Amino acid sequence: MSIMRLDGGLTQPVVRRLNALRQLSETATAAFDKTIRRRVLHAGAGETLISEGERPDRIRVVLAGWLSRYKLLEDGRRQIVNFILPGEMCDAFSYLLPRSDHSIDTLTPVVFSEIEREPFEELIASDRSLMEALWCTSLVDGSIQREWAVNIGRRDALERVAHLLCEVFERLKLVGLVEGNSCAFPVTQMDLADASGLSIVHLNRTLQELRAAGLIILRERMLTINDLDALKDAGLFNPTYLPYLR
Repeated sequence: MSIMRLDGGLTQPVVRRLNALRQLSETATAAFDKTIRRRVLHAGAGETLISEGERPDRIRVVLAGWLSRYKLLEDGRRQIVNFILPGEMCDAFSYLLPRSDHSIDTLTPVVFSEIEREPFEELIASDRSLMEALWCTSLVDGSIQREWAVNIGRRDALERVAHLLCEVFERLKLVGLVEGNSCAFPVTQMDLADASGLSIVHLNRTLQELRAAGLIILRERMLTINDLDALKDAGLFNPTYLPYLR
């Protein structure tokens, strides 16, 4: 990992996400932006930011790039329990717990801000709307986690994958990272299989079904959704668990 200078536009995804949860004042936005810029780091793809069992002692805000939140079984099998996307946080209040119960790895090169506990607590104490927005990020993470449990536990393979694609598309759209009906999708089929609880063969077959139905194009790390409403129907996607889409 290396420290880097922050381009002005990189803070926009996180500010847009927080504003969707609670309208921030200009003062709160400026204070948050200033705090983010104090320590900005870069990590390459395939690096571990948090390991299961570690004590979480700081807050990490993702400014660019994708990460996976996952659990490993003793035999090495992996279950991805969420993707962490630009504008999102690696557990805003995780420092309140003695250890992390999961690991977080980078899927792509990532730019992120690290905030120590003391300045973070000073920041949220300075503005109620900012405090509520940051608490809401943790509540939304919980909502997403419950939906992923339903996805793996009750939806069939096509529904699972369609639902996951719809969710990622909407989360990226919120922070301005969708162009038309396309967005970056820099995950491997193995990542997607581990996120949907499918074998790589079953995942590949499911993607072919979605392509054959004319719903998606997945090529060169880009996802194009030809008919978002139809894909939502295929995935039984109800966005009410994402409060900023209600």
